[in-house]
Amino acid sequence: MHAKNLLMSDCQPITHAAKDKDGVWRDPHDLADHLRAVAGLASQHASRFNGADWAHLAGLWHDLGKYRPRFQHYIRQASGFEADAHIKGEAGKAPHSTAGALLACDRFGMAGRVFAYLIAGHHAGLYDWFGGLDVRLDSKDSRDEFDEALTQQPPADILGHGAFVPDLRAMPGGKDGFALWVRMLFSCLVDADFLDTESYMDFDKSMQRGDWANVQNLLEQFDQFMTRKTSAADPTPVNLLRADILQQCREKAQDAPGLFSLTVPTGGGKTLSSMAFALEHAKRYNKRRIIYVIPYTSIIEQTADIFRSIFGDAVVEHHSNAEADPDKENHKSRLACENWDAPVVVTTNVQFFESLFAAKTSRCRKLHNIVDSVVVLDEAQLLPPEFLQPILDVLNLLTRHYGVTVVLSTATQPALCTREYFDAKNNMRGLDNVREIMHNPDALCLALERVKVRLPDDWSISLGWDALAKEISERDSVLAIVNRRKDARELWQRMPEGTLHLSALMCGEHRSQIIRQIKARLQDGILTRVISTQLVEAGVDVDFPVVYRALAGLDSIAQAAGRCNREGRLLQGEVVVFIPPQPAPPGQLRKAEDACRSVLYDHTGKPLERALFAGYFEKLYHACNLDAQGISKLLEVDGKTFAVNFRSAAEKFKLIQDEDSAPVIVRYRGLDGSDETVEKLLNTLKKDGPERWLMRKLQRYIVTIHCREVMRLLAQGDVEEAIPGLFVQVSDWLYDEKLGISLDGLPRSSYVCVV
Repeated sequence: MHAKNLLMSDCQPITHAAKDKDGVWRDPHDLADHLRAVAGLASQHASRFNGADWAHLAGLWHDLGKYRPRFQHYIRQASGFEADAHIKGEAGKAPHSTAGALLACDRFGMAGRVFAYLIAGHHAGLYDWFGGLDVRLDSKDSRDEFDEALTQQPPADILGHGAFVPDLRAMPGGKDGFALWVRMLFSCLVDADFLDTESYMDFDKSMQRGDWANVQNLLEQFDQFMTRKTSAADPTPVNLLRADILQQCREKAQDAPGLFSLTVPTGGGKTLSSMAFALEHAKRYNKRRIIYVIPYTSIIEQTADIFRSIFGDAVVEHHSNAEADPDKENHKSRLACENWDAPVVVTTNVQFFESLFAAKTSRCRKLHNIVDSVVVLDEAQLLPPEFLQPILDVLNLLTRHYGVTVVLSTATQPALCTREYFDAKNNMRGLDNVREIMHNPDALCLALERVKVRLPDDWSISLGWDALAKEISERDSVLAIVNRRKDARELWQRMPEGTLHLSALMCGEHRSQIIRQIKARLQDGILTRVISTQLVEAGVDVDFPVVYRALAGLDSIAQAAGRCNREGRLLQGEVVVFIPPQPAPPGQLRKAEDACRSVLYDHTGKPLERALFAGYFEKLYHACNLDAQGISKLLEVDGKTFAVNFRSAAEKFKLIQDEDSAPVIVRYRGLDGSDETVEKLLNTLKKDGPERWLMRKLQRYIVTIHCREVMRLLAQGDVEEAIPGLFVQVSDWLYDEKLGISLDGLPRSSYVCVV
């Protein structure tokens, strides 16, 4: 049947057209039906923060420009729905996202600019006002779009706005909350648009969404898991303390929503105890989901696996390496990554906070599902100082106006309360009224004290790599943590045969295998010496009798101590802090090192006593620019024009500055050199191109290095560009089976032990 015969009428305005699985054209997606459906969904999303009316109207008007004849011709031609459709003078796309924005500005004046941000950006992302959206709205093309759409006389219920009168006094957070409120409304709109479009274009896919277990079901699963776990655990002092921590978390969960801190030393069971708090709190206060935020991608899989063993497919793991293990994903979980509608989301600081400051539709789409959730910030001391002020501002807004409860979970609580100085530029708008979950954190820290920390005798004298290697080599099992990848190699070269190495110059698959090997050897009592960068400090559950730590921030030293005598099997573990040959590189690491020196120099008490950390973090934050990119200023709203720099702020809010780095796929063949997985994947890449499932698997074999190093390797013929921006190892010597990617040009045979 000819496609034209399927039209309900020759002049029916449509928004999409598609064929079914048999290749037969379905009835087109009616434009008015789409606008009403998006309005309803967006309104439902925004009802949890009293934005339903705003979101509803944005949904009604977001595709108003599609009524223009130019778009109707375009959609039929582009889809093939009408083979003979044409446009005089130009056959191509027909812009359609400014008509509704102009209607809002005409109807509501200044308040209409709120709708303008939402509607004009629902495809391209939120604009800056000056030099961006203002220019677009003032253009002749936009006014033509508006006029052409209205001449088609859209239905009265679409064009009308009923009794709705914009009242900005009800905006959550007032002027300070304007930017987040707009992003929340934007999230409601774009997610509703995606969902309704998907329900027409791919109904089967749409039906796979939702249908998640509720919080009550999750809590029952968790209780069953913990009953099995505790009944099988030996009644050691550490396990008894963990049980008490768990119970305190359950009890404190009954407190009113807001800001909480969970201060538990490393090894105290924070992961499961914080989940217990989150579930009990969610049940008590009707929270919709738990979002567990982790600082490093290197440990997110470990945490997600723990939760997945309890809750099954109710857990969605979303981060830049989420595709690392597609066997852990199903279609439903991949869909949930788009908008976080799952009951348990495990993600990273980068994904969570960059989304909160994003302008792109794909990143903003999930924001409304943060509303009415419990957010656990694991290892909260690792919040990046250079972005700390905008992060604290958004956490305050979420907890005060969007029903979010935040838990700051760490052994070393950062000093995040409000501070004012004579020089106002050093002030910090902090998190006030934070309630501690533990009854007596000081007593808990003493009870879980399992190490003795030895500081340098002379803070001015560094320990050379040769002397350090000799001292470490006299230990049977020992972990040494240094500040730089180069330092790790320098020290490893001087160690006896069999010493293991960990750094970010090793691909993820390589690191995971080494960590599993370390755990197995320690469990079996085999001599195990490891040289590592700080990547081993957060969330890697290894248990050494002795740990050496290069001087760093006090929180890093505490994290290193958490890898020592973790299970309390020894009367006391030993942590040795040493001065490395070179100080930490300039920047945040150097500032943390300096703050640590300042706190510990001449200190006669215990180096890791809890009272020291407030002073340490205060010194660290005072030395840093807490809004180095000026995010807060960019997101200030001009009260006269409602101008906000959404796009500029999003471009600058990058927790990881990766503009100067590039990914290289390395040919890692496993610990015994016989694993051909990466070779098979690379052959498939060459044959079929970069399919999504394939790129997810290849993530496990990627090492990110500086662009200048990649260009040097490319010129030498050691790597080649597989697809634009992605490089592949060519030469055999480039990746060492012990050290990872080699940037110094030395083959493995050149490494010699001097001990």
